[in-house]
Amino acid sequence: MDNKREQNPSPVPKKTIPPYMKAVSGSLGGVVEACCLQPIDVIKTRLQLDTTGTYKGIIHCGATVSRTEGVRALWKGLTPFATHLTLKYTLRMGSNAVFQSAFKDSKTGKISNQGRLMAGFGAGVLEALAIVTPFEVVKIRLQQQRGLSPELLKYKGPIHCARMIIREEGLFGLWAGAAPTVMRNGTNQAAMFTAKNAFDVLLWKKHEGDGKVLQPWQSMISGFLAGTAGPVCTGPFDVVKTRLMAQSRGGGELKYKGMVHAIRTIYAEEGLLALWKGLLPRLMRIPPGQAIMWAVADQVTGFYERRYLRNAPL
Repeated sequence: MDNKREQNPSPVPKKTIPPYMKAVSGSLGGVVEACCLQPIDVIKTRLQLDTTGTYKGIIHCGATVSRTEGVRALWKGLTPFATHLTLKYTLRMGSNAVFQSAFKDSKTGKISNQGRLMAGFGAGVLEALAIVTPFEVVKIRLQQQRGLSPELLKYKGPIHCARMIIREEGLFGLWAGAAPTVMRNGTNQAAMFTAKNAFDVLLWKKHEGDGKVLQPWQSMISGFLAGTAGPVCTGPFDVVKTRLMAQSRGGGELKYKGMVHAIRTIYAEEGLLALWKGLLPRLMRIPPGQAIMWAVADQVTGFYERRYLRNAPL
């Protein structure tokens, strides 16, 4: 009997990276991404809010903002944007790891593609409600302001902006555009986490917990490819989100009553392609942003794998 037990030992659970390490890796990646790509986000927001054709394209928009408001205007909203990205990636990476653990097969420790999609969607919905929506409302309100004189601007900074919104529109004013944000982020993260894992396996034969650490350039390629599909699929949600967040409830009757009404109004007034306004700057920001974030995150988790999971020499 003892020999039989020795010949057929019970399977040893596969070691995995704990959620808190995933959260730390995401937060560090978010800081680097925010500093590098903030100007693209400002240009995207200005293009999405432009209903009169003021800006002729990405380069013209960036040049106009720099000329009329100064180069520093391209980093408007950096504080809420950086804080937002850091908290968002912390929650996204940590919650996705928790959700993936829940969807893993208890015997094999593996997770199916369907499980990855569900875990990613859950992480996207959670981050949209807890972090993304209120931070983006503040960011967009700051970014849409035009002018050089701080005293002429309605919002003096992120904290002042949040206070003004709460005072004029109530606490839920910070959650304007929550519905399209949930749809956008849930879909994006479901696709992104599944695609990132698929590209790691397909391109580099990298499996989580195998001790192999990707080179930063490898992580950037996988992250870039994984971050490309989402903006194309979720463009209308992003435009509607921006329009809903930008309108102030303190200024009278709202033009857009909700997500569906906004889609119909934009389509009727501006045409179908208007629902993909700002797509090019999104593609200039999101895939490179994912590339930067994953390059940092994979190095952090790779260090943990080598040091604590595989005990390989550093």
